[in-house]
Amino acid sequence: MTSHVRLNRIDPADWTDRQREVGARIAGRRGAVRGPYQVWIHSPEVCERIEALGAYVRFESSLPLRLRELSLLMAARHWDAQYSWNAHVDKAVDAGIPRPAVEAIARREDPAFERDEDDAFYSFCSELLNEHFVSDDTFALALEHFGSAGLVDAVASLGNYSMLGMCLNAFQVDLQPDRDPPFPDVSGYSKVDAARRA
Repeated sequence: MTSHVRLNRIDPADWTDRQREVGARIAGRRGAVRGPYQVWIHSPEVCERIEALGAYVRFESSLPLRLRELSLLMAARHWDAQYSWNAHVDKAVDAGIPRPAVEAIARREDPAFERDEDDAFYSFCSELLNEHFVSDDTFALALEHFGSAGLVDAVASLGNYSMLGMCLNAFQVDLQPDRDPPFPDVSGYSKVDAARRA
């Protein structure tokens, strides 16, 4: 696939003072201004606020690391966001999400987890993403496992990673050239119908 982004990257030499300030903060925390941040830096005020939320849900959330990564994968799959999936799929497995569960999510199948709390988390997030609501039973079980702060963090995580997925797809942020397409129903930045997949 040809490497491109729908918005031209702004050369750091051409950044405004505000873009330099925000870019330095991002590079200090994340190593570089790459991927979606090359898009968001076009609006440095938005970029700063998005990066702050993203840093919290990724690095500081009350949720266990594996569930932070799981929330990212679930939002990425919901939005067909291949860049973020590719960037985090191995991190999720390393953090404790079973690879067969990850592969099931990629195929839009229900995964099997080894921990009851992971099942509860997946059900909560899945209902919210797919049904837009959460049933009383699912909510109560998730609340028992994660408490009120954990559920607020889960919703913030899904919202952050959904926004990320929309950014990646709307602006067609480069797909990693060394990674195979992760989803069977997506090619490049479009859906592949069942007849073409067969």
